[in-house]
Amino acid sequence: MDAADIIDPSAAAPRKRERAGGRDGRRSGQGSALPHRAAPYIIRNIPTYDILGEENLLKIEAVADRILAEVGIEFRDDPVALGLWKSAGAQVEDLLVKFEPGMLREILTSAPSSFTQHARNPANSVEIGGKSVVFAPAYGSPFVMDLDKGRRYGTIEDFRNFIKLAQSSLWLHHSGGTICEPVDVPVNKRHLDMVYAHLKYSDRCFMGSVTAESRAEESIEMARIVFGRDFVDRNCVILGNVNVNSPLVWDGTMTNALRAYARANQAAVIVPFILGGAMGPVTNAGAIAQSLAETMAGCALTQLERKGAPVIFGNFLSSMSLRSGSPTFGTPEPAIGSMVIGQLARRLNLPLRCAGNFSNSKLPDAQAANEGTMSMLSAVHCGANFILHSAGFLDGLLSMSYEKFVMDADFCGALHSYLAGVVVDDNTLALDAFREVGVGKHFLGCAHTMENYQTAFWDSEIADNEPFEKWDMAGRTDAATRANARWKRTLAEYQAPPMDEATDEALVDFVERTKAQMADAWY
Repeated sequence: MDAADIIDPSAAAPRKRERAGGRDGRRSGQGSALPHRAAPYIIRNIPTYDILGEENLLKIEAVADRILAEVGIEFRDDPVALGLWKSAGAQVEDLLVKFEPGMLREILTSAPSSFTQHARNPANSVEIGGKSVVFAPAYGSPFVMDLDKGRRYGTIEDFRNFIKLAQSSLWLHHSGGTICEPVDVPVNKRHLDMVYAHLKYSDRCFMGSVTAESRAEESIEMARIVFGRDFVDRNCVILGNVNVNSPLVWDGTMTNALRAYARANQAAVIVPFILGGAMGPVTNAGAIAQSLAETMAGCALTQLERKGAPVIFGNFLSSMSLRSGSPTFGTPEPAIGSMVIGQLARRLNLPLRCAGNFSNSKLPDAQAANEGTMSMLSAVHCGANFILHSAGFLDGLLSMSYEKFVMDADFCGALHSYLAGVVVDDNTLALDAFREVGVGKHFLGCAHTMENYQTAFWDSEIADNEPFEKWDMAGRTDAATRANARWKRTLAEYQAPPMDEATDEALVDFVERTKAQMADAWY
């Protein structure tokens, strides 16, 4: 199915929630949600924000080329990758690989500028690249937290809960990957339960395991059970998020997983995590040049493994408190740095994953909102196509918060309207309304208002916009408390999307047989 069959870009502006039931009905959840999402993904109707001119972009690219040519990148524990680089003409000295200027850019010309990731429900397939924007949950936290139980290690039940919350959201587009680590399942087997949960409890696109080549291959094999082997060989149905071991090291665990996804024609998301002052320079320009070098090398390796395989240019800039050594998230320097990353990715004509809703706060509070908004706006303005960490990120990514997940998903709803831009046509210019209302009167009851009020403004599921007295009498609840009630109600009302019974049985059989072949490993 072509992306054009899924979404009409001219209809990308979000539908607002119906007003049926009034304010009280909306607060109780009755009549407050559309039966289907506004769109399977967003088509941006506002331009990207470019902050550097050609001269400065060329300077950054030149430094990245010098890093690649003069310093090089180590590729550890992957002799196949070293062989691929040598065959491609790179200078290989033991584990160190050096690249002539322009070499990686030439290799990257075979990578697609955009691609469709197919969901098991075709209506939920997403386009990644171009003007598309896809929101996915946060990824990788070992802990979860909520207002009732506090901070604790994540379990497979928590993992399933977050998939259900993402599936139930009008404003998220993707099921994500390792939304939290289910530490109650053995390390060498949990990927099977996680991929099964994505396929069982969601019918949206998802991500697989990258913690070992075999786990990547098993994730892909489970996708083949659902989509069919031939379809998977021709189309992207699963993503793998791989990280550079910055500075300037690709370890074999990641490159073997990267190559497994590319070999199967599935998309690897190539992401350096540069903590300024620790894994890279404290200065933005230097960290950006480093990340460009590291990311280009990973993206190019996918093309050496399988020419034309989809790949996503990723980035994760971060800062740190130089007084304490603690990582900091949602700060202004990485946010503005993301703008430059967006420009560089577009010059390479590659889809972009960048930034997200980051915070170092330990609670879903004002700090979390400030930091998350700073970072998330950088993601949408830099032109990111796939925004991992759109919901739930707290505690420096050590914790997935139930309340923040709901609050962040709500903010994603606001961004649907923001990215739709300003529509200018006869209806929105409202000349007939001015003629009807005249001078000095209100627009509340005019025909134009009555025709447009249901779709005029985005309406938050979490915010309280009532008068102070009504809020006071209702118990003085804050946003986190309202989000707590919201996620509980959402899980109580959740219904799993249908899955073919034979397909489900085949998945369960594969998981059980694969688990039976190995003893439990807990580290």
